[in-house]
Amino acid sequence: MPEMSDGLRVACWEIPGDASVVGKVRAMVKEALGGWQLSCLADDVTLVVGELLANAISYGEPPIRVSLWAGDGDLFVWVTDHGAGRPHRLDLGLDSTHGRGLAIVAALAHGHGVTPLTGATGKTVWARWSHSSARHHDRPGK
Repeated sequence: MPEMSDGLRVACWEIPGDASVVGKVRAMVKEALGGWQLSCLADDVTLVVGELLANAISYGEPPIRVSLWAGDGDLFVWVTDHGAGRPHRLDLGLDSTHGRGLAIVAALAHGHGVTPLTGATGKTVWARWSHSSARHHDRPGK
């Protein structure tokens, strides 16, 4: 994974619009986090990546890109697609079997949002974790 001179670490992948790749992308994200000594965040980050990527494949338009950025105490995940729609949380009943992706992102990430693409149709859905504090807390199984 590239590392910039200022310590910024970056990993980006172009993703086909095919749900069968979600597991492979999650594995690549987990490997990158391990290489960056951020394995303590891997479970939460890979789950969020899977949710955001599944949404981009299901409701967005290619090209789809997954990006990780780590530096200055923060880790960002960006999932960019070129669909016109914007993600939104659904008001779901207890029996619903899907539609909880953004609620999962909100529960696991320290911050999240949607940024429209400038000069093009599409958006980047992002999530952020503070990795400086993540190194100092122990959660069972992490």
